[in-house]
Amino acid sequence: MRYAVLVTGPAGAGKSTFSTAFATHLRVSRRTAHIVNLDPAATGDAFEYLPAIDIRELVTLDDVMGEMNMGPNGGLVYCFEYLLQNMDWLEEELGGYDDDYLIIDCPGQIELYTHHTFLPNLVRNLQRMGIRTCAVYLLESQFMEDRYKFFSGVLSAMSAMVNLEVPWINIMSKMDLVSSTSSSSDASEPRNGKRPKRDIARYLDPDPMLLVSARDGRDQQRGNDKFHDLNRAIVQLIEDHPLVSFLPLDLTSTESLETVVSHIDFTMQYGEDEEPKEPHDLDEGDFADME
Repeated sequence: MRYAVLVTGPAGAGKSTFSTAFATHLRVSRRTAHIVNLDPAATGDAFEYLPAIDIRELVTLDDVMGEMNMGPNGGLVYCFEYLLQNMDWLEEELGGYDDDYLIIDCPGQIELYTHHTFLPNLVRNLQRMGIRTCAVYLLESQFMEDRYKFFSGVLSAMSAMVNLEVPWINIMSKMDLVSSTSSSSDASEPRNGKRPKRDIARYLDPDPMLLVSARDGRDQQRGNDKFHDLNRAIVQLIEDHPLVSFLPLDLTSTESLETVVSHIDFTMQYGEDEEPKEPHDLDEGDFADME
């Protein structure tokens, strides 16, 4: 059985960093993992890993923008349309990886996840190839500094979950930048390089009352009363469809990463269809671990 994890989320959420740490953790755990780059706009300098499969070998955003006279957004759409028209290329690339864990690093344009059909079609093709697939959506902890920005992230995650229709995990990344120090406001200045935050649990399991309870001076300046009905409607939507909750991810903590990986394994039912190893399949290292 092959497994694939789509690593999604907005730009700057730490998708490539997470993909690298995820793959490294699996390899240290003596599991076979490969990273697939699905971002045609990625530059060599930005890579934190050497991808086993790279969409840029098929199509790049720079080439599309230059040859088709397109902007970055239209060019990215064209790249994914081209990929879907050439799924035989991806199927051939994936053909050499059996019983492997594929970590698919996706672009940061969230519209690809929220309403375009590209990734749902890609998922269906992966499933047709017999690859068990799930998705993770990364939202960086900075979003907790502003209630409105945070709930826009919650709604984006919810929209992406509905659009892709696969087993799903939401992750609050860069939690090493958040301290447990209480603060008097939601947008405190960083202390010692960390962002203090109170009631973190209300963000990890989003409490919609955070939105309707906004009554500080900044909200008044924004004319919060004007948007009160809209906020109420958003709150009602989140309460009626409580789809989104976040696992905290601190990549400086091995335990934090292990927790996230175990949730991904459980969501994808990793290993449930695997045959147990017979004694002759075990190598010396396995026996050493059993002693």
